[in-house]
Amino acid sequence: MTKKLYPLTFTPVFKDYIWGGRNLEKLGRKLPSEGIIAESWDIAAHKDGISSVNNGSFAGYTLVELQDELGLDLIGSNNLWAQERGKFPLLIKLLDANRALSVQVHPNDEYALANEGNELGKAEMWVVLYAKEGAELILGVKAETTPEKFRKGIENGNLEPYLHYLPVKTGDHVCVPAGTLHAIMEGIIIAEIQQNSNTTYRVYDWNRVGTDGNPRPLHIDKALDVINFKQVEPSISPPSLISDEDGIRRSTLCSNSYFLTEKIEMAAGTNYHGICSGETLEIWGALEGEVNINDLKLNPIQFSLLPAALGEYEVHAESNAILLRSYTKIH
Repeated sequence: MTKKLYPLTFTPVFKDYIWGGRNLEKLGRKLPSEGIIAESWDIAAHKDGISSVNNGSFAGYTLVELQDELGLDLIGSNNLWAQERGKFPLLIKLLDANRALSVQVHPNDEYALANEGNELGKAEMWVVLYAKEGAELILGVKAETTPEKFRKGIENGNLEPYLHYLPVKTGDHVCVPAGTLHAIMEGIIIAEIQQNSNTTYRVYDWNRVGTDGNPRPLHIDKALDVINFKQVEPSISPPSLISDEDGIRRSTLCSNSYFLTEKIEMAAGTNYHGICSGETLEIWGALEGEVNINDLKLNPIQFSLLPAALGEYEVHAESNAILLRSYTKIH
């Protein structure tokens, strides 16, 4: 490797699923002139969508090509397992739920490997960037729901007695382990940090049809295999404070076997110093305010990938700012 490492930004990949809209424009995103945009895959190296570097000396590289060239210098020794499987460990998205998503569930790694080839399972988390008044999610099941009752509800077209609805507002975060029954409902925009997977098992799709005029496929048997029926009426957990000093407040939002995401609130003029010493990449996202990461200006609702071998870095808040910082663990 001869090129110097630096904080990377990417050209996103847009997805036009039927539940999308054009609400990402409200966040300052430049969208194609026509059509609906359901998802923006901001940092992605999956067969279904691959983003490309758009800054610095690696501009034009796809994330797959970049990992081929840099290897663990990009993703870090914590992710040796991912390198051996030819995977980038994480996927970063924005979702515009202009209409409700299907009621669905994602498998864990073991089930995905057994049933979906070289696909990963999917643990994920959401940060609510916008929620209309009265917005809700479906998360987990109601008390006394059993697999037998749930299957009968599917057969009868009446799942409502078993779905746990959870009110959400702008700024909330939700941790969604593999096996969680869920649906993002109408009027919500989220940022999603997840394992690098696109495996979704739908159990109900509101009796609607796709762009081809036919109902979208359901995956009822697989879904019933993986739904965690012990996840009964979960609530939203508050952030867990790490530190609050010198104008910088750090809190943990979600932590699982694959990644940890922090919320970092910075007062204007403050500096956060970190180091990427080879163990893990870091992904920073600006939610509010303007910051500089080394020589990179990061605007609101923009993400940057810091290579694992980057070394020392500095985040400087030009204004009061709220950021997300995600990194991986040994798995």
